[in-house]
Amino acid sequence: MPDLSRRRFLDAGLGITAGGLLLPSLAIATETSGDLGSYGNFVTQTPPQPAPTELTATRLRELAIPAAQQPAANARLTEVNILGPYHRPNVPFRAKITPPLEPGTVMVIKGRVWGQNTRRALANTIIDIWQANAQGRYDNDDQPPAANLFVNRARIMTDENGYYEYETIHPGPYQIGPRAWRPAHIHYWVRHADYRPLVTQLYFRGDMHQREDQFIRPSLIIDLREVRIPTGTYKTGVFDIVLAPR
Repeated sequence: MPDLSRRRFLDAGLGITAGGLLLPSLAIATETSGDLGSYGNFVTQTPPQPAPTELTATRLRELAIPAAQQPAANARLTEVNILGPYHRPNVPFRAKITPPLEPGTVMVIKGRVWGQNTRRALANTIIDIWQANAQGRYDNDDQPPAANLFVNRARIMTDENGYYEYETIHPGPYQIGPRAWRPAHIHYWVRHADYRPLVTQLYFRGDMHQREDQFIRPSLIIDLREVRIPTGTYKTGVFDIVLAPR
């Protein structure tokens, strides 16, 4: 079969047309393998979605939220920080920020998003996250990448308890002037329907370049601790976010 004819045959089979990707006309719906919560002949109903978590002492005990992750009685708003020139819109939703086998020290960052006025954890909060690689380079540092290629950036959403978690690598610092460096940081753009959008950054205690950075805010610096597992080690830290109501 000539190459051109073979390509047309494959395109037709995959539903590719001049207007874009279409579901083939012979496609059938993906089959179900049972109801959510069912196993064999035992069927349970899908549990209802809980209301936003109210931060009463009783509720905190029910959720078993460690004291270190609970907001202080006078919970302060998370400070705004610069957007910077490297944000890109429409990144995919995924819980791993970096591509597979990305060089660098593996980190797991987690936390909760709170509403300052209600002192409730905010479910369905969308967070854009982007960062430099271990050498301090962004995927759009030199030239625009392909429209569908996103490296070291992702979107995540908080769960019903306002919790989020992602895996990444420790970003590197980078120089922005003859005597000016930006310390290692991770960018956040946080959005919830009932609260003001927040653009901020996460920093790590002990970075030597923090002394000379004009943009850093001490409240945005977190501690990292090392975790040992059978296959090696990684670092982890907690970054809680408090949003202002609209």
